[in-house]
Amino acid sequence: MGHAKAEAFWGVGRKCPNGMIDKGKNKMELQEAKSRWEHLVEEIRYHNRKYYTEDAPEIDDYEYDMLYRELQQLEAEFPELVTEDSPTQKIGGATINKFEPVVHEVPLESLHDSFSEEELRDFDRKVRAVVQSPAYIVEPKFDGLSVALEYRDGVYVRGSTRGDGLVGEDVTENIRTIRTVPLKLKEPVPFLEVRGEVYMSHDSFFKLSARQEENGEKPFKNPRNAAAGSLRQKDSRITAGRMLDIFVFNVQQVVGAELSRHDESLDYLKRLGFTVTPFYTRCDTIDKVIEEVRRIGELRGSLGYSIDGAVVKVNDFAQREQMGSTAKFPKWAEAYKYPPEEKETVLTEVEVNVGRTGVLTPTGVFQPVTLAGTTVSRATLHNQDFIEEKDIRIGDTVILRKAGEIIPEVVRVVAHAEGAEPYRLPEICPSCGEPVHREEGEAALRCTNPECPAQLARHLIHFTSRDAMDIDGLGPAVVEQLLSSGLVKSPADLYRLQEQQLMELERMGKKSSENLVAALNRSKENDLYRLIYALGIPHVGLKAAKLLCDKFRTIDEIFAAPEEKIAAIEGFGSIIAQSVRTFFDLPGTAHLIGSLRDAGVNMVNRTEVQDHRLQGKVFVLTGTLPGMTRSEAGALVEKFGGKVSSSVSKKTDYVLAGEDAGSKLTKANQLGVTVISEEEFLRMIEAQ
Repeated sequence: MGHAKAEAFWGVGRKCPNGMIDKGKNKMELQEAKSRWEHLVEEIRYHNRKYYTEDAPEIDDYEYDMLYRELQQLEAEFPELVTEDSPTQKIGGATINKFEPVVHEVPLESLHDSFSEEELRDFDRKVRAVVQSPAYIVEPKFDGLSVALEYRDGVYVRGSTRGDGLVGEDVTENIRTIRTVPLKLKEPVPFLEVRGEVYMSHDSFFKLSARQEENGEKPFKNPRNAAAGSLRQKDSRITAGRMLDIFVFNVQQVVGAELSRHDESLDYLKRLGFTVTPFYTRCDTIDKVIEEVRRIGELRGSLGYSIDGAVVKVNDFAQREQMGSTAKFPKWAEAYKYPPEEKETVLTEVEVNVGRTGVLTPTGVFQPVTLAGTTVSRATLHNQDFIEEKDIRIGDTVILRKAGEIIPEVVRVVAHAEGAEPYRLPEICPSCGEPVHREEGEAALRCTNPECPAQLARHLIHFTSRDAMDIDGLGPAVVEQLLSSGLVKSPADLYRLQEQQLMELERMGKKSSENLVAALNRSKENDLYRLIYALGIPHVGLKAAKLLCDKFRTIDEIFAAPEEKIAAIEGFGSIIAQSVRTFFDLPGTAHLIGSLRDAGVNMVNRTEVQDHRLQGKVFVLTGTLPGMTRSEAGALVEKFGGKVSSSVSKKTDYVLAGEDAGSKLTKANQLGVTVISEEEFLRMIEAQ
């Protein structure tokens, strides 16, 4: 069964246009209702897994909400269909096996959703039927990942995701990297558990998406999934680099303070040092509530973060206690979900840009429309698969919307223009004219020409980096100057630079110029594997470059190697072999290698195993070593027959740890792997 948006058919020839049960019709027979119920349950479970567990949603929130609402109405009309494991009886999230489970002493409940002002009024009537003169707090509903933070004696001790509301995941170290999470409170509260929403700002999301597009990676669909995917990283350094943020909006448990109202608790959290919900309003009537909900809806296009609704909460905690909760929702709160804004427009042309990694990205140009408060005239069309899936053609009338309220996207084609032909991306690179290539398992078309002008800056930065040719003093700023001055149009041009030319660049004096020329000359003597890695061949990292050069010991042998022999290298396989063969078959590669050879760059594998005293031993390097770099230590391991791995496992023999060793050291201790210092390592390789 496909998992696109479901269409609700109510018997032969009967269809409800908005996907809801039409209560004006006669009731379906129970069997027909059960069949529809089973279909909806399967759809919703599938999308729950894609959204909560895999961070890879396939439909937008509004489509999901309509499926869920339909299931609710179906179960209301046929209560005999309800089961304990129905999606309506459970929170959608689930834990995954990456992290240790955390049992929530106070459940992290989800909220019941409203989609109309009349439903908000119905919520108010239910509240007033239980409590007298309720006051409400109305606040934005953030579109991120819900978490719980725990503090003992004012010190942060644990962070966890919501999971299914009862059991979440321990993400303590990853949450610690969020700069707005206070690690020590302003008051030494004996115990405090708070709930908040981890999110990614629009600015951080755009920067991350740009990096992913440049690297040929599939970008996150929206900031919510970017936040969830970033928080669930095994390596907390990746999380730290994603610039996540948090709003705290609820006290779950507290020892050492008496709180009686929600607005009072928010003020208390702010006093302790938390970044709380940025704006919230007390409303004494449902008319005021609706007015505030409308106001927040008008603001959502201008905020620097995503919201998908507004939350209405009874302010008084004693009244909340009176109302209680269902198996899934608190009865004292309601979420109002804003529908997505969609506009019809016409696709006038498709522009194709070449990113710094050679990926061809098509961008649709449209007749301008206003969406979520801004004018939209452009939207990415992602890749050829996306274009074919939606059958997008130039001249088509299409529906546009903003995914997550920020990214313009094509929802569907309304009508093809007369005579419009299916659109296909070009077969040659718009930047350099060389053929483009689609690798197995990738959606992207890519130009792999090493001399493609669109990729030159990225190539040079990689070519000169520490693990590649290691040219000290040639950072991104100097590379940009060399390109803008016209001094360099290929990596080989670096070796023709003269001191006098460099001295004419901004902030490049005589000494800096001398040092850079000396570094360039030293790099000519690098081992062949460094050059192979520096070339930036897709799928070929430092380790693969070493393996390739161990098998084929000169650049000429690599040029002549058949694909099947490359694939036979341990750790390679068909994808890497095809990538290597494709790269070395390009005319631009032969030209570049010839120019580098003429400049005096080494083309031979000089690495020799001195002896085999570390034969079969697997090392993982972590932290800052006092007397050498990790690259130098790794070279020593390989010189004596050992292997270097990037991750700790039961197969690891030694972890060589320096200062600030992080999660790898922790895992080594957990697995009982031997941890050694630099001094112990040196004694090991000096032993006869």
